[in-house]
Amino acid sequence: MRIVFLGTPGSAVPALEALLHAGHIVPLVISQPDRPAGRSSRPLPPSVKEAALAEGLAVAQPLKVRTDEFLSTVASARPDVVVVVAYGRILPAQVLRSAHHGAVNVHFSLLPRYRGAAPVPWALARGEETTGVTTMAMNERLDEGDILLQREVRIEPGEHCPELVGRLASIGASLLVETLSKLESQSLHPRPQDPAVATYAPRLTPEDGIADLDLTAREVEGRVRGFDPWPGVWVRRAGRRLRIARARARGDEQTEESPGRVIGFENEAFRLACSQGTVLEILGVQPQDKRILTAREALNGRHLLPGDQLEGKAKAS
Repeated sequence: MRIVFLGTPGSAVPALEALLHAGHIVPLVISQPDRPAGRSSRPLPPSVKEAALAEGLAVAQPLKVRTDEFLSTVASARPDVVVVVAYGRILPAQVLRSAHHGAVNVHFSLLPRYRGAAPVPWALARGEETTGVTTMAMNERLDEGDILLQREVRIEPGEHCPELVGRLASIGASLLVETLSKLESQSLHPRPQDPAVATYAPRLTPEDGIADLDLTAREVEGRVRGFDPWPGVWVRRAGRRLRIARARARGDEQTEESPGRVIGFENEAFRLACSQGTVLEILGVQPQDKRILTAREALNGRHLLPGDQLEGKAKAS
């Protein structure tokens, strides 16, 4: 089939590569514009653009999608189907209807759970043990289209967002190829989503990165894993920001110390008191504008010490 592919980050690249490997024709790839990145703020191309150019594909990077020019750009590629994987913009109805087979989206959750921009971070933050990938027939409402295919995926213990996204991207690429094959052979059986069980995964903000010390150790661990690498989970120690980069809840320990108190250092980890008497092991931290340190390195550099009282969202002004 002829496919117009819309995607931006690295998590969309496996899907594009899988389409090409399966023999589909991709006359046009659409990605978001180059954005400033790093300390130099030099504009860098999105990963999908780099991958597309390496394959010799035509690339467009429109600033706006709700224009006649954008619709004309898509229509001129004469797509049989529009494929969207982490493009990052809500598309107008005219684009979704511009192809004979409509538009197919790859979403990194088991819809209708975790509709929205950040399904993987929030699934981890909320302590899910399983997630998955859904291919969906797109409509004008956000992540509410009919489900085409789904595949459940177990979340590994201690898995962080980048690792889980990488696995889901690979699984999603395979599921996309299977979806298009069945779409072409008219053997798909779309089913509507049940709004009664829908949950939402809103776009992350810097505010989400301020540690909430009213959470239990397990809940803080979920955010450390889910909000990696951005916005992270940050506390304040003696007025300076410190990111909790690696952590795990200790299910076998209770404390009477107040949440935010560093109650000790043992087995190469700090022990942090959290809500409801739970205890979090901190295995790695990142001082502001520095690299991630092991707990031992942080102890030796006096970036964190037993007895410290850390501050988070509960005490932020």
